[in-house]
Amino acid sequence: MMLDVQDLHGYYGKSHVLQGVSLSVGDGELVTLLGRNGAGKSTTLKAIAGIVAPRGGRVMFRGKDVTGKPAFRTASEGLCFVPEHRGIFKLLTVEENLKLAARKASPWQLEDVYRIFPRLHERRRNGGAQLSGGEQQMLAIGRALMNHPRLLMLDEPVEGLAPVIVEEIVAQLKVIKAAGVPILLVEQNLEVCMQLANRHVLIEQGKVVYTGTNEAFRHDDAVKDLYLGVGLAG
Repeated sequence: MMLDVQDLHGYYGKSHVLQGVSLSVGDGELVTLLGRNGAGKSTTLKAIAGIVAPRGGRVMFRGKDVTGKPAFRTASEGLCFVPEHRGIFKLLTVEENLKLAARKASPWQLEDVYRIFPRLHERRRNGGAQLSGGEQQMLAIGRALMNHPRLLMLDEPVEGLAPVIVEEIVAQLKVIKAAGVPILLVEQNLEVCMQLANRHVLIEQGKVVYTGTNEAFRHDDAVKDLYLGVGLAG
């Protein structure tokens, strides 16, 4: 198992945000973490990554206990988190952003990132601030690849993007998944999730309320209505 999270508890001040979250991601698997706004999805990713210190539970990554380790430690282990705000260096060029994250041991080199994200190659001399929102998202994912991810965690990668850009990013994530990189994905766009996922985990008020395969979830409108407020046919 690449990632095994057991009974994770997390707080913001006195607010008990995560109340015993358990989930797993296997080798080469893409798992989505779904739920309404405020359910605890982003907090779960941050607690796994070490940005929010958990107050209970355990995070096992590649067989090692990384519970509560600072984010720079978990990143050095290959647990790469791309936050919702993307976190690129806007005063640096695309290529400078990518090279800054490069690790010699990474199987992902500059030419690999440019092959998956041709827009980044076209914009390689542009500053981060000159990129569109979609291009900034591609840069954030590409930069994570340069850091040799053993598991990639993405928080809302297609939120607010034009449909044509969403299609590009979905295609790019399929390539990354096919290359064997496990992914834990938080995303509100269910159509995107069902194109990509092996399994889905639903969280409600800081608790996991459903885990199922993509096929089972696709046909379970009752679950989608109950926990997400939507029912999708087919």
